[in-house]
Amino acid sequence: MIKMNNNRKILISLLIAAGINSSNAEETTTAGPGLGHPLSPEEIAAWNISVFPDGEGLPAGAGNVVQGEKIYQQKCLACHGENGLGASADQLAGAQMSLTSEYPEKTIGSYWPYATTLFDVVRRAMPMTAPGTLTDNETYAVTAYLLYLNNIINKNDVMNASTLPKVPMPNEAGFINVYEIDKQNK
Repeated sequence: MIKMNNNRKILISLLIAAGINSSNAEETTTAGPGLGHPLSPEEIAAWNISVFPDGEGLPAGAGNVVQGEKIYQQKCLACHGENGLGASADQLAGAQMSLTSEYPEKTIGSYWPYATTLFDVVRRAMPMTAPGTLTDNETYAVTAYLLYLNNIINKNDVMNASTLPKVPMPNEAGFINVYEIDKQNK
């Protein structure tokens, strides 16, 4: 005979009840605490903003270094510091130590494998006080400015869905691209 404490008995009872109710899936999907609502295709599209290393998912728009610097000064400087050198948030540029040094610095220029990933993070999570509020043009501009601060692009370069995926990142070879492995295995 197996001894069970009360918590285990409750858990087993819940699992059995869930199994019994799972036979009627439609009933279980409509029953519940009454929170939320089914998402519309428009709501799903608003959250479906993933950008992949090859640039798939990049939106229309464009931005340059000069525009990006202005936006950075207004919306990024307080946390990331002058020229991306860090403040209360991560240092984004100016790494003096490589990733293999005793004191590695993970900045955009020394660590990030894809410029498209930078765009994705800025669009989703920045500025910290109002994530997701930058327009696509503003996001391209801030991305351009950050790439420029890391000596990856020139001051006159324009970033858009065509140019951004072509930006060679210094540490691209430091990562394994699982998407390429999947393509090779198919």
